[in-house]
Amino acid sequence: MTQKTQQHASSRLSKPVRMALLTSIVASVAIVLYQTMEVPSLARQPRWLPAMRFRVTDSRLIVRREYRLKRLFDIVLAAFGLLVLAPVLIAIAAAIVLTMGRPVFFTHVRAGKAGRPFKLVKFRSMTDKRDADGNLLPDAERITRLGHFLRRSSLDELPELFNVLRGEMSLVGPRPLLVQYLPLYTSQQMRRHNVRPGITGWAQINGRNAISWEKKFEHDVWYVDHQSLWLDIKILFLTVWQVLRRDGISQPGHATADFFRGSPEQGESAGVPAASQR
Repeated sequence: MTQKTQQHASSRLSKPVRMALLTSIVASVAIVLYQTMEVPSLARQPRWLPAMRFRVTDSRLIVRREYRLKRLFDIVLAAFGLLVLAPVLIAIAAAIVLTMGRPVFFTHVRAGKAGRPFKLVKFRSMTDKRDADGNLLPDAERITRLGHFLRRSSLDELPELFNVLRGEMSLVGPRPLLVQYLPLYTSQQMRRHNVRPGITGWAQINGRNAISWEKKFEHDVWYVDHQSLWLDIKILFLTVWQVLRRDGISQPGHATADFFRGSPEQGESAGVPAASQR
């Protein structure tokens, strides 16, 4: 066997060996950390998922190294997800074109970190049907059968991986909401914007759209105060569990959730323009 052939064979063997070693190390570290951490109990938390324990931290004092690690984690998983799920994305796009026509994506301006606006990208799940006056019909009347399926399975959220790669979102964080909501938050609720918004978050695995706005914001602020990479990992696991159970997809009487009109302590406030809130 020539030296070139030997080098080629060695390179072919070294990659799986390196991957196996890396996987073993990551798994060992994760097991140790899971065994030494604990998260407050969840009403619907599966018993097979280990608990975690961690310290409360002010989001402004998060170690820079962990912040960079979280960002690297987001980029790697988002890129990997888009690559692996490419056939699924193409199939969904084709189904939308056949059933609803173009455009395939729904974009809407949402409030990101520090309240900065950005364009959220999702798969389209509703038509543009309007009444005689040219106003959009309620969400429940515009959502299609395909749209119901995409929302129940959360597949409509997959294009948000592009927002993650662009640095506008994280895999885990408070859900991005309408910019019009910014003046309606209390000072405590506004703290949800101290971090990047996420595709999923602590509120999404603790009730999603089935809980009140105030409770959602409590969960969002709790995440800001307790965030860590390991908490993010657990939330991602629990999100898969939540999606499989199809819990909290919508509030009673709404396609997703009612509009936020301010907390009681904020007093009466005006309504906001109609738009999908998920």
